[in-house]
Amino acid sequence: MDKVIESLQQFWQFTGFANCTWQHLVMIAIGLVFITLGIVKKWEPLLLVPIGFGMIVGNIPLFFDASGVGLKVGIYEEGSVLNILYQGVRQGWYPPLIFLGIGAMTDFSALISQPRLILIGAAAQIGIFGAYLLSLTMGFLPNEAGAIGIIGGADGPTAIFLSSKLAPELMGAIAVSAYSYMALVPVIQKPIMLLLTTKKERLIRMKKPREVSQKEKIIFPIVGFICTAFIVPSGLPLLGMLFFGNLLKESGVTKRLAVTVGGPLIDVVTTLIGLTVGASTQADVFISAQSVKIFLLGLVSFVIATTFGVLFAKFMNLFCKEGHKINPLIGNAGVSAVPDSARVSEVVGLEADPSNHLLMHAMAPNVAGVIGSAVAAGILLGFLG
Repeated sequence: MDKVIESLQQFWQFTGFANCTWQHLVMIAIGLVFITLGIVKKWEPLLLVPIGFGMIVGNIPLFFDASGVGLKVGIYEEGSVLNILYQGVRQGWYPPLIFLGIGAMTDFSALISQPRLILIGAAAQIGIFGAYLLSLTMGFLPNEAGAIGIIGGADGPTAIFLSSKLAPELMGAIAVSAYSYMALVPVIQKPIMLLLTTKKERLIRMKKPREVSQKEKIIFPIVGFICTAFIVPSGLPLLGMLFFGNLLKESGVTKRLAVTVGGPLIDVVTTLIGLTVGASTQADVFISAQSVKIFLLGLVSFVIATTFGVLFAKFMNLFCKEGHKINPLIGNAGVSAVPDSARVSEVVGLEADPSNHLLMHAMAPNVAGVIGSAVAAGILLGFLG
């Protein structure tokens, strides 16, 4: 009988019930909220559902003996399956693969036909550097501040890539923050857009973009990569994959490759990155005052980026002739949440005028924002890496 009781006691020690803390329960609850938002609200379900479930996976309480040795199944335990999958995040393998897929799915025609709108995408990156300076004043080290600031680009892969190089210990909070704000684009950006624009400005009709030739579409990724890579060589992994993916799409002779990297490959990598980023938010690592600061700074960064995008569009209008004015509602699309921020421009524009479609125009600063966030990451990596 004593043997049976001893065995049951030993079994109990290995269960999650015996090792559970309130922090585990909080993180599991947050994971359930993410899943609910993804399924019920349909807020970026391809991101929130994997991240939310990953949070639950990463916060199942595990047994560790007195020397800290566990069951070799946790994401931070060397050699475990989750740990091996997490290396794609930790070592920065996944983000370039996602950029490859983004390039293969992106049509740069809107930007090629209206090159002036690249300035809006550039202006929105001010949020990154504004949050960087604010992070320094809050006591973060320069490399940590750089990794936190990139959240303002609303670009999860770029945030993961940069934090893996500059501040791997903060990666969980930074990645979850970046992906959370990507999912909350409609909620955060709309009030800012309405606050900063007048009714008259929201009714501005922009000229239809010109038709872009196939030759231009092929030349753009080659020239675009050479120019940006020469300016910021440290952005090579992201910029190279982005423009290479776009060349596969536009060349007309590599359709199979473009379909693969823009479909199955990016789906697999997005699933893995979401699950492992979520699982990296273990309660003992994630629940801290530092994580709360990162979330707040990420929100500030995102708000600054949206604000400067809209305000810069208004500023450009000071120099535009009548008939060539820019509807400032597309300014929010300067962040690189493709195509969600461009959709917000379209929705808010249609609310002001049901016949005024802004999506085709908003895609120009939107894809410029993708390039801009990669360039900004390269600049920060070059200075702080």
